[in-house]
Order: sequence, then C-alpha cells, then structure tokens
Amino acid sequence: MKNNIDMLNGSIADKIVKFALPLAITGLLQQFFNAMDVAVVGKYAVDSENAMAAVGCNAPVVGLMVNLFVGISLGANVVISRFIGQQNEKGIRSAVHTSILVSLICGVFMTLIGTYFSEDLLMLLKVPENVLPMALKYIRIYLLGMPVILLYNFEAAIFRSNGDTKSPLICLSIAGITNICLNLLFVRGFHMAAEGVAIATVVSNLISSLLLFFKLIFSKTVISISFKEFKIDSKILLTILKIGVPAGVQGMVFSISNLCVQSAINELGSDIMAASSAAFNIEIFAYYIINAYGQACTTFIGQNYGAGKMDRCKKVIRADLLQSIVVTIVMTAVILLAARPLVRLFTDNPAIIEPARERIFFIVGFELVNVFMEIYSGAMRGFGFSLSPAIITLIGVCGIRIYWVFEYFPAHKNFTSLLMCYPISWILTAIGLVLCYYLYVRRKVFKITETTDSYAI
Repeated sequence: MKNNIDMLNGSIADKIVKFALPLAITGLLQQFFNAMDVAVVGKYAVDSENAMAAVGCNAPVVGLMVNLFVGISLGANVVISRFIGQQNEKGIRSAVHTSILVSLICGVFMTLIGTYFSEDLLMLLKVPENVLPMALKYIRIYLLGMPVILLYNFEAAIFRSNGDTKSPLICLSIAGITNICLNLLFVRGFHMAAEGVAIATVVSNLISSLLLFFKLIFSKTVISISFKEFKIDSKILLTILKIGVPAGVQGMVFSISNLCVQSAINELGSDIMAASSAAFNIEIFAYYIINAYGQACTTFIGQNYGAGKMDRCKKVIRADLLQSIVVTIVMTAVILLAARPLVRLFTDNPAIIEPARERIFFIVGFELVNVFMEIYSGAMRGFGFSLSPAIITLIGVCGIRIYWVFEYFPAHKNFTSLLMCYPISWILTAIGLVLCYYLYVRRKVFKITETTDSYAI
C-alpha cells in the first residue's frame, strides 16, 4: 500500500512527480539496458560493426511487433483506473485477470507470427547481406521472449493503474543488472555476438515478469491475483480493446514510419546504420521522460474521470503539461551538450560519431514538440478517446514520413535530408492533436458529464 498514490484527493503536482519519476526511471533503465546490448557488442564482439548494425536495425522491427500490445496494455490501465475511481472491486479483479491472460495469449501469437515473417521484414528493410544472417539470428531469439515481454508490460500497467510505479521499477532494475552481466558473459566470455545479447534479453525479461507476477499473487491490495479467478471477461476485454487497440495502432504508426526511415538508413551503408543505432539509444532517453508524463496523464484522468471529478481532470492536464515542458527543456540541453562523449560510449570510430551527433540534434533538439503529442494523446486516452489521436498520428507521422522516404529522399539521398522528416512530422501532428482535444474531445466529454451521472466503463 505504501507505494500507491491517492490520485483522487489532495494535491496534484507533487503526486504527478511521484508517479512519473519512477515510471521515467523505469523507461530510462529499460533503454539503458537495451543500450548496453549495443555497447557490449560494439566494444567486445569480434565483428563489432556488423553486430551493432544487426542489433540496431532490429529496433524498429521489435517496436512494430511490441507497440500494438503495449497500447492494449494502456487500455487495461485506463479500464482498471476507472474501476478504481468507481471503487468497483469486482470490476478491478476481472480486469486484472483478463489483462494477464490476454498478455500471455498475445505473446505466444506474436512469437509465432514474428518468427515466420522476420526474414521477410528484414529483407524488406534492405538489410545488407553482410548483416542479414546475424540480424535474423538476433530477432528470432528475441521473439522467443515475447510472451514474458508482453506479460511484464501488462503487469506494469496494472500496478500503474493503482498508483504504483515503484514496483515495476524495482523488478526491472533486478532483471536489468542480470541482463548486463549476461551480456558480458555471453559476448566477452563466450565470444558470441548479437545472439548473445538476445539470449540475455530473453532471460532478463523472464525475470522481471516473474517478479511482478509473484508480487501480484502476494499483494494485499485490490489488484492481487488468484489462479482460480483467471478467466477472460468478454465485456471488459472489448472495452480494453476499444481503448487499447487505437493506442497500440498509434504506437505502431511510429514503428511503421520508423521502418520506412530505417530502410532508407540502410541504403546509406553500415557506418550510418551503426551511427543511427548509437544515436537512437541516446535520444530515446528524452522520449521516455516525456512518455512517463503522458502515461501519468492517462492514469490520473482515468481515475478521476471514473470518480466524476472533472475539475480535477483539468488540473491534471495543466500540471502535467507544465512539468513535462520544464523537464524536457533541461533533458534536451544536457543531451545536446554531451552528445559527443555519449556517442563515444558506443564507438570510437569518427565515421560513426559525426552522423550520430547529427541525428541527436535533429531528434533531441525537437523533443519539446513531443510533449504536446504525449500529454494530449494521454489525456484523450484517459477520457476513453483513443481513435482520434491514432488517426491524427497515422496521417501526421506515418503519412508524412512515408512520403518523405519515397518521394523526397530519393532526390536528396543523404542523412541530413532524411532526418528532416522527424521534426516536420512531429510539428504537424502536435498541432492536429491539440486542436482535436480542444475542439472535439474536451467539449464532448464535458457535455456528456453535464447530462449524466454515469461514468461507467
């Protein structure tokens, strides 16, 4: 109980910090452990350049397969949050057990489908022939851990819905330290390459998901689980899917657009591939902080909307937006100033360092735009409107980047021209999301709540 945050009463700003900080650290640690995969193969693998490229080129492939179900876990977060706001214990327990079963079923499904199509996806990405065998070995091992990867994400969503972001952080930390030790053992000790870090990733995800699972079993709160209660509630599942699938599609849209961009990066050679991989593992740190505030917005609004506290929902958005702007400005400045030494953690090759710094400038330099995308998307999901932000993101992010890769890039085939698609797509999408919230969602939500006392799922 001591880790749980009361989102329905008292102050807001300090509770957002208490919620978002562990969540941001969780994301940062998760990415740090992923970055260690690249760093270890870059420093210690025999064929380090190709090993880095093999791990890096798989990032958008993994993102494409994981993001849909991470979005569905956000749907579970919203549904459980609303039940908590309504103090509906039966609904909470049904949603929790339904969520865990769905995560395992989806994980097995993704392992099978992903393994079958993995080679086709990598070939579609135009992965060079000298990188393809290692990249294929990496992704097929990684996919074996998909059930426990999704289980962890759904379990973390369950804890977040109850105001607890510390438990997932603790479990991830334990698993992540194990991951680093296994990376060094397999790559430096056993002289493995990309496949070594893939095995370490699977083992560490298994540990984190099992730790959270046992914590749910022995929990004394309303989100505790019991084997005899495991069944899928069809009504709750449909609601989770209604909110979660559009959120997942929104995440997939980013991955699809990144797949297109990655295919263009792959055309520029292994040095640019390695540079992009190193830069990604740095720039993503800023994104995870912003994403933590977006998830805080979703959860706080989900609980307060379920409890009918509409004025408090407005205060949540204002406080969340202000905090995330300040934190993002600070984080952006730190990363930009330290770009060169950060890239040197991955490689000492000048042909990789300079393009990596350039990518960091184009991505991190415009992360402030992402604040508005994440907060307003998070707010709309908290109110139950997931389809609108998904459609806007599909057009603003995926549409623009696909056009850029296939129409603009062929005539200007260099790394700088390719990177320009990121800030342009973000700016246009952010404008669309803010307008959608104020001109449609906000008006509709408050009109509904003025004419009804029901905030049922």
